[in-house]
Amino acid sequence: MAEVESFTLDHTQVKAPYVRLIAEEHGPQGGTIANYDLRLVQPNETSIETAGIHTLEHLFASLVRDELDGIIDISPFGCRTGFHVISWQSYTPTQLAETFTRVLRKIRDDITWDDVPATTIRECGNFKDHSLHSAKAWADVILQAGLSDDPFVRHVVEA
Repeated sequence: MAEVESFTLDHTQVKAPYVRLIAEEHGPQGGTIANYDLRLVQPNETSIETAGIHTLEHLFASLVRDELDGIIDISPFGCRTGFHVISWQSYTPTQLAETFTRVLRKIRDDITWDDVPATTIRECGNFKDHSLHSAKAWADVILQAGLSDDPFVRHVVEA
C-alpha cells in the first residue's frame, strides 16, 4: 500500500489552527501542484460538525478564489478538522494563513445566507446539511485562536 503523507504526520504534536505545505508535486509534462493542510481545530480534541464544515466548504470555494489565483480545490478532511487546499500556484503558509484569516473574518462578520453559494437541491449533493450559524461560530473560534504558519510552534499570522 502506498504511503500517505498525512498518515505519517504525528497528530498529537501539531498545534491547530495552522497552515502547512504538505507537498509540491511536479507532473511529467511540467506543471506543479501544491497541497496544503489547513487545520482549523485540534485533531482528536474536537471536530467541526458536518453542516458547519459543509457551509465553510461552499464559502471557501468562492471567497478564497476571489483572493488567490490557481486554486484547484478546497476539500474537507474526513476527520472534519480542516481542509486540503490544492493549487496550481505555490503560496507560502504565511500567505495562505493571511488569506484564510481575511476570509474567515468575512464569513464571521459579513456573510448572510443569501451569500452562501450552491445550496439548492440542483447545486448541492446534500443541500439540507448546511449551517451558516455553525460556520460563523467556528470562524469566530478560529479567528480568536489565530492561524499559525507553523504546525508545531504557534506563530499566529496577522492579516
